[in-house]
Amino acid sequence: MLAALFGVFAGSLLPIQTSANNRLRRSVGAPLMASFLSFLIGTGALLVATWITSGHPFPALAQTAGQPWWVFTGGALGVIVLTGNILLFPRVGSVQTVILPITGQIITGLLIDTLGLLGAPQIPLSWLRLLGAVLVLIGALAAVGAFRRHTPATADKPPGVWLWRMLGLLMGAAAATQISVNGRLGTVLGSAVEAALVSFSVGALTLFLLLVLTRTPWRGVSLSDEPNPWWMWMGGFLGATVVYGTAFLGPIVGTGMTVVLMLLGMMTASLLIDTLGLLGANRRRVSWVQMMGLVVIIAGVAMIRVL
Repeated sequence: MLAALFGVFAGSLLPIQTSANNRLRRSVGAPLMASFLSFLIGTGALLVATWITSGHPFPALAQTAGQPWWVFTGGALGVIVLTGNILLFPRVGSVQTVILPITGQIITGLLIDTLGLLGAPQIPLSWLRLLGAVLVLIGALAAVGAFRRHTPATADKPPGVWLWRMLGLLMGAAAATQISVNGRLGTVLGSAVEAALVSFSVGALTLFLLLVLTRTPWRGVSLSDEPNPWWMWMGGFLGATVVYGTAFLGPIVGTGMTVVLMLLGMMTASLLIDTLGLLGANRRRVSWVQMMGLVVIIAGVAMIRVL
């Protein structure tokens, strides 16, 4: 039960992290630069956490000898998800940017659990678990407003729109795979904190290379008339907590369950941010359909976890 609550808590940090990173992007100008700074801050926080918990600041990488190469790919998978969001939103819209990765996450998470891939504990796919996953997806659709009546769009669809949609599904698959990878690494190292540190370090290095290859300019933090809130620097700390959560929960409850627990937390926090207008977000009225969507997600989680 405590593990399930921690999964929901970790998921609830994701929209807060997104708000913080978006605000940081407004100050530094470039999305990749904001992401790199966020990863760098998270790496520093995890260095301190590793030092406190193990007595040394660096992970015991010697224990990974003989392990498959993919145990080090968690950070790169996280960069795929992060960069994919930047590319996907202007091409398919906000609803599909949320739903496509969620679909990819649920499908991949269930496949990993059912087949026992990437060292994950094997969990048979019952019809109740499958029905629960469908309910989670329907609830997520309702929570992001996919069932509202929309005015037909007059703009043409971007070229290769189905390729962009495939990217959305790939992002979700990468996010679910990252949970198994970090969970396996945490088991090998004997520490979820050290696994999170490795993941964040790889992510920071990947982003640094992307910054060099794209020649992204550094303009520093903007000192315009608009004040820079302290919370814009929290994205790295929150991201570090989320990655630690995936490394901790994956081996305990399975990849698929970790995905849906974090999804429940993410949707709940997103609706609260919209309702209360937190962290600089525009205040929006939450409809009863969105609230029902949250209830359906909870029902789906119960079917996957309890029944």
